[in-house]
Amino acid sequence: MHHDQPAGDESRLARQRCEGLSRREPQLIATPEPPRSATPFRDAEDVAAQLATVGYFADDTTATAIHLMTALERPLLVEGPPGVGKTSLARCLAQVSQRPLVRLQCHEGIDDARALYEWDYTRQLLATQLARADPTGQTGQADSGGTGSSVSLGALFDESFLLERPLLTAIRSPEPVVLLIDEVDRADEAFDALLLEVLDEQQVTIPELGTITATSTPWVVLTSNETREVADALKRRCLRIAVDYPTPERELEIVTNAVPGVAAALAQRVVEALASLRSVALHQPPGSAEAIEWARALLVLGADDLDERTIEQTLATIVKHSRDEAAVRNVLIPDAPRPDR
Repeated sequence: MHHDQPAGDESRLARQRCEGLSRREPQLIATPEPPRSATPFRDAEDVAAQLATVGYFADDTTATAIHLMTALERPLLVEGPPGVGKTSLARCLAQVSQRPLVRLQCHEGIDDARALYEWDYTRQLLATQLARADPTGQTGQADSGGTGSSVSLGALFDESFLLERPLLTAIRSPEPVVLLIDEVDRADEAFDALLLEVLDEQQVTIPELGTITATSTPWVVLTSNETREVADALKRRCLRIAVDYPTPERELEIVTNAVPGVAAALAQRVVEALASLRSVALHQPPGSAEAIEWARALLVLGADDLDERTIEQTLATIVKHSRDEAAVRNVLIPDAPRPDR
């Protein structure tokens, strides 16, 4: 049976928060400077070599940017079209450095409650009700939610009721992490401003608690598909590189490494076909991710060539928008009959 929560509890909780904010002085939760860890890479060549061991083939520009990012402990903004390996770069960096990966997937409308933190309102309300119903008469004391500790109504906004989101998780992590802020261009412009304190000061300010300073410096990788311009203030705090589609030689290396067992001649045909598709106006040209997926599909089907039937069977791996389908057929199967319209 559903029971409505008493209206007085919600208003009391809101009033308690306001009173707590007015009484509390801002404080630093962790004041020491984050330790500056030495980069594990000797130089850009070492970066490229280590990334190659986990299947990421970085060019000189990317390898140098990673070397500088880790040495200077500056965020890295990676911009480029979808499917060129921006997200994979952060994943592989975490893998070779043996740092945990903390990922924040951006989307329209993302705010501090999804990116930084929020309060566990349900447990706060429960603590308020338990305190009121305390049969011992010790008003103001209630279990904080199964921890065995007591919490007063004046301490409803302490860390026991705090829900960490990815940015705060990266800041509070006792061990260094790789923080991936993925597709930052999907978020609203106001979100760029939200990131400034985290990127600039390595800290998060929570009005009810004060300022939480990083105990270790995360390596921060931001990615953007360039659907909007990232704010200048955010760019100024980052190193920046643009990642484009790889050269045919590098893409062939990527495909044969990612899809063991694919014939070299078939992988070459895949790379050449995708290069031809990128030369025409498509809504979403296929990236290296589609090259890998296409090669895997061909391997599963036991194909040894890209004939008309095989291409038709595997169009789903490279065509992501219906408006591109006719154009892709015109390029890959130029002699195929077209249905009358």
